Amino acid sequence: MTREKAGRHNMLTEDEMLKICFNCRSLFLHQPTLVDLKGPLKICGDIHGQFTDLLHLFELCGKPEKTNYLFLGDYVDRGRHSLETIALLFCYKLKYPNRLFLLRGNHESGSITRIYGFYDECKRRFSIRLWRTFIDTFNCMPLAAIIENQIFCCHGGLSPELFTHDLQTLADLKRKIRGVSRPCDVPDSGLLCDLLWSDPWYLEASSDGQEPAGWQASERGVSYMFGPNIVDQFLERYSLDLIVRAHQVIEDGYEFYANRSLVTVFSAPNYCGEFDNAAAVFCLSRSLDTHPSGRPGPSQITEAQLASMQESELEGSFQIIRSVPARKRRTHKKCSNLTNLSI
Repeated sequence: MTREKAGRHNMLTEDEMLKICFNCRSLFLHQPTLVDLKGPLKICGDIHGQFTDLLHLFELCGKPEKTNYLFLGDYVDRGRHSLETIALLFCYKLKYPNRLFLLRGNHESGSITRIYGFYDECKRRFSIRLWRTFIDTFNCMPLAAIIENQIFCCHGGLSPELFTHDLQTLADLKRKIRGVSRPCDVPDSGLLCDLLWSDPWYLEASSDGQEPAGWQASERGVSYMFGPNIVDQFLERYSLDLIVRAHQVIEDGYEFYANRSLVTVFSAPNYCGEFDNAAAVFCLSRSLDTHPSGRPGPSQITEAQLASMQESELEGSFQIIRSVPARKRRTHKKCSNLTNLSI
């Protein structure tokens, strides 16, 4: 987190950030590799060092002290303020460990951050030692989340290793992912790699023009692309309703795939200052209106009604964000709106 002084943000010291990393590392290892979560909560995709946009996201969607969050990874690299971004999120994680959850993205990796900016930022502003400490912490982050046994969340996507004969139930899926040992770097192949790197397979990526199906080597050179039939098989096998992932820039901030069985969420607007994309936050909420005549007041709620409210189905909507200041993007208006879509 940053201190605010005389209207400016002053960065934490290196020693303070080292301590934050140490404490976060311990916390990550005390929470499972796959976390079980409950709604309501808000799901965010890639942030990529866009610190000002992250602050604006919290202004629009609520601060973590009152709002539950799940971030799907890629907090650093490419953007100009990766250190501020990851420091703020780590501080929130320490302060609200059961409200804010941070999954690992493919950019939370030593090899990737050496190329795409975070290593250079740490070296320029502080030291290589700080970068190494962040990498040690990234190596302990959880890889996936399941929300109320209905929604599977990860940064990238699915893996062939989740379709072996010994995996048939949701409990098997949880056991498999929780079996990934930590700390660990991101390997070049396998389950951990796929959860962070794989993508939906779109028609334009099909070499023969045929409707994508099954598995295909990824155009990224790492992991796979998977077709709509793989999404359907995964959801049916594990009795799930939806997959939520990040990992790809989306013009409107979110995009459905496989007949709305998967949604990609991207939360860095005007990505890298080069893309004219909106950002999105996937908001999972519950309707407490269990009475046709209107919502009862607190004094009217019985224990049975409260139980009915708590068991009501999750509802999904998207907070759309365009947050770059108008002086930097004169051709685009600053705006936000809530687009309701059922999951």
